[in-house]
Amino acid sequence: MPDTIAQPRCEPATPLQPVLVKPPGPCSIVIFGAGGDVTRRLLIPALYNLTNTGLTPEKFVLIGADIAKRGTEDWKVSLQKTLESFIGDPYAEDQLKAIDEANWSKLSAHMCYVQGDFTDAAFYQTLKSELESLESQHGTGGNRLFYLAVADRFFGTIVEHLGASGLVEYREDDGGPWRRVVIEKPFGHSLDSAKALNSQILRVLKEKQIFRIDHFLGKETVQNIMALRFGNGMFEPIWNRDRIDHVQITVAETVGVEKRGKFYEQTGALRDMVPNHVFQLLAMVTMEPPIGFQPEAVRDKKFELFASIETLTDNDTVRGQYGSGTVAGKPAIAYREEPDVAEDSTVETYVGMRLKINNWRWAGVPFYIRTGKHMSCRMTEIAIQFKRAPLAAFQDTSLETLPPNWLVLRIQPDEGIALQFEVKHPGQTMRLAPASMEFHYHDWFKPEPNVGYETLLYDCMIGDQTLFQRADMVEETWRVVQDVIDHWGSTRPDDFPNYVSGGPGPDASDALLSHDDATRHWRPVSLPPKDTRS
Repeated sequence: MPDTIAQPRCEPATPLQPVLVKPPGPCSIVIFGAGGDVTRRLLIPALYNLTNTGLTPEKFVLIGADIAKRGTEDWKVSLQKTLESFIGDPYAEDQLKAIDEANWSKLSAHMCYVQGDFTDAAFYQTLKSELESLESQHGTGGNRLFYLAVADRFFGTIVEHLGASGLVEYREDDGGPWRRVVIEKPFGHSLDSAKALNSQILRVLKEKQIFRIDHFLGKETVQNIMALRFGNGMFEPIWNRDRIDHVQITVAETVGVEKRGKFYEQTGALRDMVPNHVFQLLAMVTMEPPIGFQPEAVRDKKFELFASIETLTDNDTVRGQYGSGTVAGKPAIAYREEPDVAEDSTVETYVGMRLKINNWRWAGVPFYIRTGKHMSCRMTEIAIQFKRAPLAAFQDTSLETLPPNWLVLRIQPDEGIALQFEVKHPGQTMRLAPASMEFHYHDWFKPEPNVGYETLLYDCMIGDQTLFQRADMVEETWRVVQDVIDHWGSTRPDDFPNYVSGGPGPDASDALLSHDDATRHWRPVSLPPKDTRS
């Protein structure tokens, strides 16, 4: 008898019906930081992709603002060159096959560049004059979206100047034009700084005008977590402490700090990844079902979840820093050898932690989280281990030898879902063997060029805040990690660097799991093998 079980590829039971998505209404977008990486690699490609699918407004203005002296045509040319560089590049955020010249022309016809100093009040009068002129020409109705794709030190300053110049004036009761501001991460560097920034911008803007963005939430696979949980009745009865043993969340990167040494020396892996990206994944998996998918209903449940997380202590965490090694077959230098990094730096490039959620659903279930750079593989996954069977009814089979059941949500790069369970191995005796059912996005849905910002930009233009952070949510996530930030800032690790580049992370991270249960260990930092069966 064969040793493998055939897995025929299936087609959807019923054809998927297209959903009509309307383009947003008229508006102007002003991007602060028009010459930066976020604009070139993410915002403009996302707007181009939206143009290709007919989801940019018919009446539309796009203004790029930055300190560099250049003209509009020069700005357009540089953006088009960046788009063209994505063609055929498998590692690019936006894997384009070709540039649609008609759609690029349609988008670029709405572009204008304005030069100025973000700290100078006179610049905002220049911007206001240019914006009002373009609004009149293009009929945008005064609706404005300001995107702060700049260093975080400018966030408060820009918002204050926008308020003082009248650019974000908004009267909710008179049905006038809307004014919104998108703020990139990091939103603060600590609990105190996040509170101060919230206070500063809320003196100018109402909460419904503020879109605190986290690009992880723009990924289809992250949004699919809610679809999996709340669109399928079979998961809710087992999505709790009675059936789940523990949960692992891994966000592993093969890149180092590259040319961001100055930034990383002030930030580190904990600040850079945990209060935003990682906690957003955690919230999607653990939040209670909302009463509906209105923005505040979802955000209320996320806030409740963050508020129920125990404040971390040093005993719940492990920090690491990469040494030299080999990543993807290429030699890799140690963090302390990177440009603009101190030769005795104590900044962490890896964080491991054990979280406890104090609510009825999750009490007693540990959540193990790790994120790091220069690891063996680029992967983001959420792995849910279910409790073992209470009794082994099979002859000569002990409970300890039964592998656990896993539900694995693969966020990137191999987007999909896997369920691991036990089956009977073919033969005359009752022998168990692990099997896995796999769902791959690319098998079911046609891949489309996407940088992860398309949905978020569209939501900003239509005013949907579901995927965006609220002030109280931001402050709760910083509250969880603040004690560890303070402790690490006052103590010097004596073992840095403590993991090799191209490895799974520091050995001490394993103890976070084994200390609770000797049978627990981190899942491998590797991609699943390709299915070669026809």
